[in-house]
Amino acid sequence: MKFIVSSTSLLKQLQLLQGVLASSNTLPILDNFLFEIDGKQMTVTASDLETTITATMAVEAKDKGSVAIPARLLLDTLKAFPEQPLTFTIDGKHHGVEINSEQGKYKMTGFNGAEFPKSPSLEDPTALVMPAGTLAAAINKTLFATGNDDLRPVMSGIFFELSTESVCFVATDAHKLVRYKRTDVQAPRSASFIVPKKPLNLLKNTLAATNAEVTVEFNENNAAFKFDNTVLVCRLIDGKYPNYEAVIPKTNPNKLTIDRGTFLSSIRRVSIFANKTTHQVRLHINGSQLTISAEDLDFANEANEKLTCAYEGEEITIGFNSRFLMDMLNNLNTEHVLLEMSAPNRAGILLPGEPGEVGEDVLMLVMPVMLNN
Repeated sequence: MKFIVSSTSLLKQLQLLQGVLASSNTLPILDNFLFEIDGKQMTVTASDLETTITATMAVEAKDKGSVAIPARLLLDTLKAFPEQPLTFTIDGKHHGVEINSEQGKYKMTGFNGAEFPKSPSLEDPTALVMPAGTLAAAINKTLFATGNDDLRPVMSGIFFELSTESVCFVATDAHKLVRYKRTDVQAPRSASFIVPKKPLNLLKNTLAATNAEVTVEFNENNAAFKFDNTVLVCRLIDGKYPNYEAVIPKTNPNKLTIDRGTFLSSIRRVSIFANKTTHQVRLHINGSQLTISAEDLDFANEANEKLTCAYEGEEITIGFNSRFLMDMLNNLNTEHVLLEMSAPNRAGILLPGEPGEVGEDVLMLVMPVMLNN
């Protein structure tokens, strides 16, 4: 079997796929990329059994066949080549791989492509289509809020909640929560599923380079994301997502509006003096003045800053984890933000101060840290 392909085109595709490769695989064959040739079309696959990503590209070939090529060795080799056509010759019997370039020839041991696990095919899937930019924005806005607790696996992914009117993406780790809603995307029926963090990270990186429409297909066990020449299939997280709507306070009479950049910079400075375990910063709001303070009693460190803000409501003192606040402020991109609160022991809600894209609705929630007066 023989095929000719551009060195940079192949490297670009393989770099998108390499994120799937696990550092320690249960099956040694998964340390390889699977190459499948069919006429002038080549399909390259990488998998860790949970997530499989496949890319299709044009090559010069006449044969039909498959081979598994060691991923790290091939990537290191391709990185060392300038742009040029490379000729791959595969020994069908022993699966040896020979690469011919303008500079010379390179041999490596390949493996039987038939041993590579088959990509799961979705039976009877439901499908919806959305722009790549919309899905990328949803992942970027929510992924940071997912949990890392192995005992609560449902919180380690993003919850996709679909209806015939909107699509909602939710992430929470029980301390912070993000709900990103799009009313400009609809599903054919109401459904929900939880997608793990790893495939979403891969999608985020891959979607950045495209303006295509993404077809999302899903059934009870798997979801597939198809766009351009790429297909990503992943196993869904099994379990029931917590009732997140129940923790979002509905009446929040205390409303603070402030410049996002100023607020973020102030918290960043003050939090240096906060307790290293709780990372607590204290917000005291009275009239148009916001006082941000932090202290670490173990080392007698303290800091406070006063900022001007617009505020409706009663005087309030509330504590938050500074890391969570900074994460949220970094993930909003409006000039101003609105912080809504009801009481010092109830969650605070962070909203964009200005409307975003048409059809976009972002809500971020952060649980308070109890104040020790």
